[in-house]
Amino acid sequence: MTAVSTPRPTGHRQLAGTGTLVRFALRRDRAMIPIWIGVNALMVLSMPNTLKGLYGTSAERADLVRQMETNPSLRAMVGPVFDDSLGAMTAWRVGVYAGALAAVMSLIIVVRHTRDEEESGRQELVASGMVGRRASLTAALLTAAAANAVLALLLTAGLAGQGVAGALALGLGIAGVGMVFATMAAIVAQLTESARLARGLTAGVLGAAFVLRAAGDSATDDGSSVLTWLSPIGWLENVRPFAAERWWVLLLFAAAVAVQAAVAYELAGRRDVGMSFLPTRPGPASGRLGSAAALAWRLQRGSLLGWSIGFFLAGVVYGGMTDGAADLVGDNDNARQIIERMGGQSGITDAFLSAMIGMLGLIAALYVVASVLRLHGEETSGRAEPVLANAVGRLRWASGHLLIAFGGSVLIMLLAGLGFAVGYGKETGPILGACLVQVAAVWVIGGLAVLLHGLAPRAAVAAWSVAGAVLLIGWVGPALDVPQAVLDVSPFGHLPKLPGGGIEWGPVLVLVLLAMALVGVGLAGLRRRDMSP
Repeated sequence: MTAVSTPRPTGHRQLAGTGTLVRFALRRDRAMIPIWIGVNALMVLSMPNTLKGLYGTSAERADLVRQMETNPSLRAMVGPVFDDSLGAMTAWRVGVYAGALAAVMSLIIVVRHTRDEEESGRQELVASGMVGRRASLTAALLTAAAANAVLALLLTAGLAGQGVAGALALGLGIAGVGMVFATMAAIVAQLTESARLARGLTAGVLGAAFVLRAAGDSATDDGSSVLTWLSPIGWLENVRPFAAERWWVLLLFAAAVAVQAAVAYELAGRRDVGMSFLPTRPGPASGRLGSAAALAWRLQRGSLLGWSIGFFLAGVVYGGMTDGAADLVGDNDNARQIIERMGGQSGITDAFLSAMIGMLGLIAALYVVASVLRLHGEETSGRAEPVLANAVGRLRWASGHLLIAFGGSVLIMLLAGLGFAVGYGKETGPILGACLVQVAAVWVIGGLAVLLHGLAPRAAVAAWSVAGAVLLIGWVGPALDVPQAVLDVSPFGHLPKLPGGGIEWGPVLVLVLLAMALVGVGLAGLRRRDMSP
């Protein structure tokens, strides 16, 4: 009897259904993708006018370039500047951060439409239809590519007035960073069994790339360090938009995307749906987690550790820059006014400290949203059901995660304060107090996330939009001199500006009470509604 071998599906058959999956992904992300693109584009496109108001003459901009050449701390923060034109200074001031935002957007999209789908079981259902083996991966990468292409198009069109070639180079460079991390996330999604771990590992690589770029830029003033060239974010600055563009650097992005995509496709063809090359390690035969809070801690401890290390290091870096803040501003009244609007103090050093601490507070809002929405992830994935089937009530189950979310925000801000104390070496007590005051506003954002999860679980992810809007108001608002009424939309706009000023406990207490009320209403809704299927 002759054995009959099953023919391997052709490339065309392995991509069957890709178009339908792309349309489905774009429909699912019809709110998330435009928000990410809009925030990123607004940040970049608003910068030329901001810089023009700060440094209106070529002499002022040339003086800033000379200061950057002798300030390694600031180069580590935003990179070197290669020319004194408004376009080149825009690429210098926000290029690194725009690339990082594009990377985060891309990795979220790819993991969401690959490993998330497998973990929830939806991918197995989709695969039972006329869908090719690699269709889901292709659809995820095409969705990420479309998002990055739209972002690049907006940036090119919006900055064309500063120079078409430079605008195109910046747009392509930022999109290139996004696609490098999209394809990297595609590889990690094949290796891991958990979407959370896939996002965490890819974000960790992004953090390492940022650190490599910062270390390289602090050592040289022209981006020529080997450490800078080891980072995709370093490639972006070495494209040198608006400063004798280096078009050949874009080939590095193309090569990295092609190689990583090929690896991801090869891995995807060698595993079964739901499986991974690095399976989760089995737990002990007898359980060691005695409570829902212990389970929540086990699930979130890695994330909290990463945020804690990041905030401490950020505090050290910003603290080390504080003494040079006055030198950077110099006699530029416009720059001084922007820092004072952000920091709220007349003294430039205290204003700089207050502004940087406020910025970390805004970023801490992202932590609290991610931690609170872990409840949503546990519920929608079906993992919460077996826990609640035992003698564990919903409030007890939720309280473990909320304790880590709200308590963790206190911890990371405290560590940020300690980092400032290490880097600056002065005013330890006032700096710690200023960091802890930020927690009141962070808790309000966390309370809104609890409210959405409890009352409208399908809209829970909108908490990311709230956090993004608050971040945008706090970051761009003072630079654009927006009305105070707009700044007051954010809970951070009501906090006392510390250090350097007297603390007003009234607004802080009101924000804490508001956060408690939001959490209470959200938990009441969670207790009364049906759990997600």
